[in-house]
Amino acid sequence: MATGVGEARINRLAYLYTMPALIIMALVVLYPFIYNVVISFSNMSLSHFRDWRLVGIINYKQVISNADFWYYFFKTVLWTALNLIFHVSIGVFLAMLLNKDIKGKSFFRTLLILPWAVPQYITALTWRGMFNSEYGAISLMLDKWFGVHIPWLSTEWGAFSACLITNIWLGFPFMMIIALGGLQSIPDELYEAAEIDGASWWQKFKTITVPLLKPVMVPAITLGVIWTFNNFNVVWLVSNGGEPSDKTHILVSYVYKTGFTYFRLGYAAAFSMVIFIILLLFSWNFIRKTKATEAVY
Repeated sequence: MATGVGEARINRLAYLYTMPALIIMALVVLYPFIYNVVISFSNMSLSHFRDWRLVGIINYKQVISNADFWYYFFKTVLWTALNLIFHVSIGVFLAMLLNKDIKGKSFFRTLLILPWAVPQYITALTWRGMFNSEYGAISLMLDKWFGVHIPWLSTEWGAFSACLITNIWLGFPFMMIIALGGLQSIPDELYEAAEIDGASWWQKFKTITVPLLKPVMVPAITLGVIWTFNNFNVVWLVSNGGEPSDKTHILVSYVYKTGFTYFRLGYAAAFSMVIFIILLLFSWNFIRKTKATEAVY
């Protein structure tokens, strides 16, 4: 009985200590989310900012039936897939190099993590300057060395490629650090036993490295998909708000422009909820199918 009372007091004290954090989380996360859900069923706009009313699922129907949604959805899926392919492949490759006994390992590790450490908006604006067709460093080097002129920021796929290169630069260090931590947890004895059995480099990578990195990399990839799918900063800053002619938008940047340029707030809220549902279903299904939460034996 005494033990039960003691545990109850400890639990009560633990809840008391966590209460300020829970209150703050409720104010900055839960309340805005619930409010967004409510206004997604409303006609809130610039003309109905204070006298808005609930109109049902009209906004959701307009989102799904809008051709722009499917166009930007395709661009967002392409954007996310290409980014993750490069993030993971470059990150794992560099992690495998840094996991070896090489000189200057600490220096290279610090150097390679710098793109992730610098604030996104600074990196995005810097890369936008380098892609400028008149005085940008990348444009000038391509023109001088190879005689190639690419209109990076004045064409749809040029601006999209500029955003893609910028985000690859920003994203691979995170995957590298995650993969490096996973590689360092793999016992060397497994590789030594594989070498004794005559396994090739590819066989060791396929049968040892990949399975043992999976529990680490799958949650990281899931986070990477969510971050990249919702990466507003890079697309907005590098393409200067979706230019040219709103062709460089992904879903999240288009939602921002719909809500805060055209002031279709109810429609933008419904649009954002559709994005949330897409990411929720993907994350749940991806983790379930990859069995990332299961123990590794």
